[in-house]
Amino acid sequence: MHRPGAEHQKTSESNQGHSTAPDPGKLVTGLIHARHIPLEEIISELEWTFCKVEMLSDTRPFSWTSYYTREMGKRLDRVFVAFNCLVEQDSLVDVKEAAIGLEEKWKEAGNRRVNIDPGIITAERLVLATTKNFTHRIYLQRGIYADLTLIFQKGGFRPLEWTYPDYREEWSLEFWDKVRKQYMGQLRAENARQLTLGETHA
Repeated sequence: MHRPGAEHQKTSESNQGHSTAPDPGKLVTGLIHARHIPLEEIISELEWTFCKVEMLSDTRPFSWTSYYTREMGKRLDRVFVAFNCLVEQDSLVDVKEAAIGLEEKWKEAGNRRVNIDPGIITAERLVLATTKNFTHRIYLQRGIYADLTLIFQKGGFRPLEWTYPDYREEWSLEFWDKVRKQYMGQLRAENARQLTLGETHA
């Protein structure tokens, strides 16, 4: 039986794009830690869990909000971390779960002393993983959401309406721009390597 519009439907279906896997992203994390927990100790555990740390931002006193004070105390520092590994973008949930498990190591009297907020940098954006829902966050799975934190426009990362205040500061944006530049070089090298492998096996 002929269905009206069937020809149009068939043509539309044949023109539909095919899904392709995106480029891997660069693994990063934000750290907030009590000052009596040595940063070197935290970095060592992060490297054991994920991969080698490639870049560290300056360490700044965490003074943008008192949100963490009740649980973690008043003497807190903020530092951003970039790793040297590239990861699949859909690994963000696994990475966040590993980070939550790692935070347990430094708990005192049931309270965290280290907060680890992992994310992924790509050419277009910085996305963080979070367990907290909000209007701009997209649910992934297993209680984890994706937070679009920064977007890359006009040659640099730009904050959004909801971007955390420490992520929108100049020193922070400069750090993430450097991380992206490093990532783009890694990505080009990896793509060239894959192309060479393909030619070798052709």
